[in-house]
Amino acid sequence: MATSSEHPKVVSMLLLAVVTVTIIGSTNVGATWCVARSGASYQALLANLNYACGHGADCRPIQPGGICYNPNTIQNHASYAFDSYYQRQNKAPSACNFGGTATIAVTDPSFGRCVYPPRSLRNAGGENGPVTMNNPNVTSHSDQNTK
Repeated sequence: MATSSEHPKVVSMLLLAVVTVTIIGSTNVGATWCVARSGASYQALLANLNYACGHGADCRPIQPGGICYNPNTIQNHASYAFDSYYQRQNKAPSACNFGGTATIAVTDPSFGRCVYPPRSLRNAGGENGPVTMNNPNVTSHSDQNTK
């Protein structure tokens, strides 16, 4: 039986073990995501966002009412679409370029309830259409491949 002086040591060791398992279990070791570059122009991000959504990315979460719609910014929506496309392309480095408007990240860009999956989602389907952003300076939504 443990003595009273050994009890805190045993509890401390058990607590350390639980914390270690929790941390290791919740990290995505080696996971990568594709996100929009902060310096990319609005027009380039919008064109590439619509390309990704029209070519296999699941853009339903960034549509109005979607779990990742807010914040309603081109940077946020493009990052989600770029990552969905990248994941569905089995994380091929060439699938995260989008004309220089995207980059591969090792930090999970998920926030709140909006979760960016760290794994390939090739078989997850979805209906997509052009994503509209409220910017009076952009009048057309190009669906050309600027990737």
